[in-house]
Amino acid sequence: MTSRRVLILAGILLILFLGMYTWNQRTRTLDDIAANIGLELAGSALAPLRSIQDSVAGFWRRYFDIVNTREENERLKTELRNMESRFQAVGEDLAELKRLRELIDLPKYASLRPVGARVIAGRMGPNAVLDSITINRGYVTEARPGTPLVTHNGLVGRVLRASPHTSTVLLLTDQNSRIAVFSQTSRAFGILAGRGPGQNLEVNFVQRDANIKQDEVLLTSGLDKKYPKGIPVARVTSVAPSDYTQFMAVEAESMVDLRHLEEVILLASVDVARPPEAPDHGPIRPMGQPAPPAATAQ
Repeated sequence: MTSRRVLILAGILLILFLGMYTWNQRTRTLDDIAANIGLELAGSALAPLRSIQDSVAGFWRRYFDIVNTREENERLKTELRNMESRFQAVGEDLAELKRLRELIDLPKYASLRPVGARVIAGRMGPNAVLDSITINRGYVTEARPGTPLVTHNGLVGRVLRASPHTSTVLLLTDQNSRIAVFSQTSRAFGILAGRGPGQNLEVNFVQRDANIKQDEVLLTSGLDKKYPKGIPVARVTSVAPSDYTQFMAVEAESMVDLRHLEEVILLASVDVARPPEAPDHGPIRPMGQPAPPAATAQ
């Protein structure tokens, strides 16, 4: 291509450009077309970016929502555990209140004063061979040896030995326990003997002509001078003639659930007899020695 042709082509292009420029200045057509094309290209490029941005932002918000939900869930679980603990504590308090209200309804004895005590242990230490419990009262707090213990259901046993503030109670199911009883309906007398933990009680020396029946309640007779008369002790479970003695073979079960004791009542004596004071006979002197002369008033 020669220089002349290049110049002619450049002149033609310049004329076309100036013409289009002049036409665009009057009509703004090219500007509108360029703006529309640019806007379309920008929208096409920005829409995916915006979608990606929205997805990332939504994922981030959902992540924080999950974290907050998890923290809220843990907080609610903690509050639920605390409420369950409080509910259990309130339930235990209500159960204890019910037991104490039942203990208040015990029959009254003129010569005995009811004193509450809490069971703090079962068989332990040197007393493990005995069917016994340990309570939180001793001889300075009304739990003297021999003091009967009861609940609202019936007899528990008696204090075996006592320290100043703790006592061991021999339960009526122990093999060393003997209680004089009589049946509530037939008025048949006998001696209730323990056989050990988990065993039925045995009623000895019940006459063959006694009309004692199954499910009859046995009460303390007071003849043994250990327990006041009329305390429910046991319920008869079986009655049959004995194959070995002239008495009836009678078995019974305790009126009290001795395996789940928590509170008991001591039947403390109102007037505790004190040992009599020894008379003062003066100093002891050997036999045959004359008594010293009485002192004369100065």
